[in-house]
Amino acid sequence: MSSFELKIVACDRLFYQGECHSLIFPGYDGEIEIMANHAPMVTMVEIGELRYRPEEHADWQKVIVSDGFIQVDHNKVNVTVYSAERPEEIDTFRAEAAMERAREQLQQKQSIKEYRISQASLARAMARLKSTGVHTDPK
Repeated sequence: MSSFELKIVACDRLFYQGECHSLIFPGYDGEIEIMANHAPMVTMVEIGELRYRPEEHADWQKVIVSDGFIQVDHNKVNVTVYSAERPEEIDTFRAEAAMERAREQLQQKQSIKEYRISQASLARAMARLKSTGVHTDPK
């Protein structure tokens, strides 16, 4: 099975760089899979769970990402996101508190910009909690 070079970059660190056989990321209208020799493209990455297989028979590696973009060109894939973290790195107490804050903010009168920020905060907190196995009731 062919592979491609994958690089995942977050604001605070180089999250992963190496060979990869498959990548699935949350796109604007659903999950998108990238495999070796994929056609060139640039598109958005949405908040959610990104998965990649570094070796042909390896387990999928899961990463919770914020929004960003992905570039595919000549068997190289660059993922640039605001944040990236493994499920075991997530502090569930902080994620639950962030979810409650975002829900409270959505209940208040806000500008369109503040409303979008609150929506993104809620989506990120819910994605983080989902990855840790904590039930998130959408209320």
